[in-house]
Amino acid sequence: MRLSFLLLLLLFLVGVNDVEGASEFRVCAFNLHHFGESKTRKDAVMLTLSKIITRCDVSLLQEVRDSKEVALPLLMSQINRFDTRHQYQALVSERLGRSETYKEQYVFVYRTDTVTVTGKYQYPDTRPGNVDVFSREPFVVRFKALTTTVKEFVLIPQHTTPANTTKELDALYDVLQHVKKMWKTENVMLLGDFNADCGYLAKKNRKNVRLITDQRLYWLIEDKTDTTVRSSTSCTYDRIVVNGEAFAREIVPMSARPFNFQREYRLTEDEALDVSDHYPVEVLLKVVRSKSSFHLKEKSVTFKAFYIMNALFCKAFVLILYCL
Repeated sequence: MRLSFLLLLLLFLVGVNDVEGASEFRVCAFNLHHFGESKTRKDAVMLTLSKIITRCDVSLLQEVRDSKEVALPLLMSQINRFDTRHQYQALVSERLGRSETYKEQYVFVYRTDTVTVTGKYQYPDTRPGNVDVFSREPFVVRFKALTTTVKEFVLIPQHTTPANTTKELDALYDVLQHVKKMWKTENVMLLGDFNADCGYLAKKNRKNVRLITDQRLYWLIEDKTDTTVRSSTSCTYDRIVVNGEAFAREIVPMSARPFNFQREYRLTEDEALDVSDHYPVEVLLKVVRSKSSFHLKEKSVTFKAFYIMNALFCKAFVLILYCL
């Protein structure tokens, strides 16, 4: 009787141990801080950028200043040489900005084997009563992912102008409503360098920002989370905001965070600042479980479950041998 129970326990543990695993799907946003030709001449910087960007299935890059269209092709070439497991492509906005001497582009770098582009839209910034509110109007992209539980989602990027942060963040709410209606979707994520902290977004002004006051929007990068590289600053400039409870449930809990590449790659502060003065922010989307693969990541819940089950399996096996 006791032996039969132990055998049943062993079979149960074997079944549990054969859990369904799945890979991660990571969405990132990274202000590259004046990315242009000068940075491409620094091999160490390009290597670090490649390491950072290839961690992500989709990366929003900001402050790309490549008027000669030289720097971005070099970066894409470096990325595809660095990570040969995936193929990466870039979707680029037009050059945006009010000044003829200073313009930026939004760039989405994505893995072609895990996600496809199903739509793109350059917001015209012509809303009556609020014309030309953005210095760099959003370049909106719709993606279809192959492995995520939510099959299609929209990313709305924004790099606000520090002097106009409050007004631009509030106007971003109108962009959200417009995109939801246009593409008939609730699966929308807003992300980027919002400059949403410290002196650029005063606490007294937050009540005037609908993107903050609307309770249906979830700000995943919490206040007092430092997204800056300099040790002399501690500001939550970079943000990820998710629309609606249904889409929020498709996010891996507690996965939204800045990626401290300085610590991860053991760089000095000066070396890190050569790359950018911002940390990228990231979040994981839930993926469809697959029996064909079991991906282990050190620090992941899947790994912990695997470790625990294997420990139980070993203890049960030893107990059975003892009983025999």
